[in-house]
Amino acid sequence: MSKERVRGIRGATTVAENIEENIIDATKELLLAMVETNDIQIYDIASAIFTVTQDLDAAFPAAAARELGWKYVPLMCSTEIPVKESLPMCIRVLLHVNTYKEQHEIEHIYLNKAAKLRPDLIEQ
Repeated sequence: MSKERVRGIRGATTVAENIEENIIDATKELLLAMVETNDIQIYDIASAIFTVTQDLDAAFPAAAARELGWKYVPLMCSTEIPVKESLPMCIRVLLHVNTYKEQHEIEHIYLNKAAKLRPDLIEQ
């Protein structure tokens, strides 16, 4: 029997405009896809780290998690460093979850233009 441990689940998405509603809606879509795809319960989420590119400042993406009912999950938001040629209007998430799954069983989720970040994870 495998041992329960903390695993990281990565996700990213993009928005078309720096508007609060767009950021919150896109983040909700990403979070729901991450937990549903990986069969994660909210009480199994140890923490979540959100980052946004510097062109997104209309909302904290962590607010989307609170709107989804993640009341007790520790959340952190940060702005990414301005790397030349980085993907614009991008929201990234790193969920730490308690799970019995092995690393190869975790499915990372990349939506919209963020799929370009990990083409190796996109089904052909």
